[in-house]
Amino acid sequence: MKAIWNNKVIAESDETRVIENNHYFPPESIKKEFFHASETHTNCPWKGVASYYTVTVDGNENKDAAWYYPETSDLAKQIKNYVAFWKGIEVVE
Repeated sequence: MKAIWNNKVIAESDETRVIENNHYFPPESIKKEFFHASETHTNCPWKGVASYYTVTVDGNENKDAAWYYPETSDLAKQIKNYVAFWKGIEVVE
């Protein structure tokens, strides 16, 4: 799977995990130069508290376009630190 934004591959892996129709990419599969920590956090009742990244490619910023769970509930431990995308980031095979 590949995550693409602004015509750049920002993550790529054969080891994504799918939960609620979202592909979660292993943390080592993201290209860290495109990711910047955000102050945003949200709560999922069954997964835990999500942290966000702002994605920046060629000077274009996509605020809070990626999220991950640094700590998870027992039910979601298989996606701890795995990264998922939204806000126009395309995930394709």
